[in-house]
Amino acid sequence: MSNFKLPLAGDVSQMWSTAYKNIGNQFGLINVVVGRTSDSELEEEILEEVGSYGRQIGHIAEALRVLLDNIKIEKLDQKEKRAIRMFKNQMDEIESIREKRRSKKDD
Repeated sequence: MSNFKLPLAGDVSQMWSTAYKNIGNQFGLINVVVGRTSDSELEEEILEEVGSYGRQIGHIAEALRVLLDNIKIEKLDQKEKRAIRMFKNQMDEIESIREKRRSKKDD
């Protein structure tokens, strides 16, 4: 019996990753915008010059953690304490992932 495969039948993951490696954030032939902005050019400039949304949120979170580490949480109610605890736990998880990434790069 002959070995017959239709186009794109089989493992095409390497082909896709190679074909779209240099496109950036676009995947495939269609861009999906998940938000609206009143000034898309400004937003694009900020992303290029300042940093990605993740980087911006990371800096905000780091600054917020400094503030939270220096307040008296005894005055907060249980819901507020829980929110701070959840935020700090999430920041600890992020730092753990960063540390793993750093140690892999050092190897």
